[in-house]
Order: sequence, then structure tokens, then C-alpha cells
Amino acid sequence: MKKIFVTGISTEVGKTVASAIIVEALQADYWKPIQAGELDNCDTLKVERLISNTRSKCHSNSFALQTPMSPHAAAEIDQISIDLKEIKEPVTKNDLVIEGAGGLLVPLNNKQTILDIIKPNYKVVVVSRHYLGSINHTLLTVNYLKNKGFDVSLVFSGNEHKSTEDIIKKMTKTLVIGRIEEEPYFDKNVIKEYAQLFKDNLKGL
Repeated sequence: MKKIFVTGISTEVGKTVASAIIVEALQADYWKPIQAGELDNCDTLKVERLISNTRSKCHSNSFALQTPMSPHAAAEIDQISIDLKEIKEPVTKNDLVIEGAGGLLVPLNNKQTILDIIKPNYKVVVVSRHYLGSINHTLLTVNYLKNKGFDVSLVFSGNEHKSTEDIIKKMTKTLVIGRIEEEPYFDKNVIKEYAQLFKDNLKGL
């Protein structure tokens, strides 16, 4: 049973779409431990709308915070603190895709970050979106995870930028599952098409 944690090199890089594609490809369950903001249109609801298979189940957030900010700050506004003991992985016999919030070192409280949610047995998929500085952010994220002993792979988000992708692949020597193009929209059919494209590489995780 695979457990795949989807993180990004920054916020708004396409983690939720990537998560939906992986969920559809593996007919896996989905879980976002911490949601900050957009509770009426949260990432869990987005994934539910994007997947087609009937096997996948989307599990409830451990923390659903009101404000679209770093979890530590959003929790403070809600007058709570995020305790890792309350972040309990859902029980399932299915593969599980776990989506992080923001990047790897986004703080949850005064001591812990998103990294502390990632268990040693999780495979980690890093979503890299092309922008000025993204090479640095990608190398920092991938190398940090590898130094911690994690099995890491990449998804590129956005239209092809060959020189950027080539240097990232050369310097990280990391499996690239695929690229999600700059599509005009994402719906169930588009997600299903990407799921077919990604399926073989995902089986190798």
C-alpha cells in the first residue's frame, strides 16, 4: 500500500491538481491534514470534483482553519494551536495521497513544520512550478528531503521550460513523474487524461 505525500516548492504551484491526478491514477484515497482558508471551496472538495473513479475516498482535515495564511498564523487567529498528536492518518486499506500546505518548512507552531507530518515510510512527490528562483527552491526542497532519507520524485507544473527542467533533473537525479501543462481549465476528463500519462511512473514509486 503506497502512501504518497505531495508537497510544493512554494504555495500556489499546483499541489492540489497534482494530488487529484495521482489519486485518479492510483484510485487512491486523499487526505489534506491541514486546510487554511477557503473552507467553502477547500482542496478536499476540489479533489472530489476532479476525480472520476468510485474507489477513492476523501478524508476530513485534521485542522480546518479559517484564514488563508501559514498554518501557525491561521491557528493563532482561530485561537488554537496545532498539535501533531491530533494529526492522525486516516485508516484505509487503499493507497493514500496526502497533500501538504504550502512548502516543506511552512510552520505549524513555534517548533514544527510541514516536514514533521511526513512519516519515514511516505514517498514524497515535489511539485515544481517554473518561475524566477524556482530552480533554487526546487533543489533546496529535493535535496533537503533526500538528506532526511526520503524517497523523492518530481512533478513539473506549467508549460515546458527545457533548460530549467534539464538542470533540475541533472542536479537532483530524481524521477520525474510528468508535467502538468498550463491548461485552460481542469475537469474530470483532463485529470483522467493526465492520470493515464502518469500511471506507469507512479507504479514505480
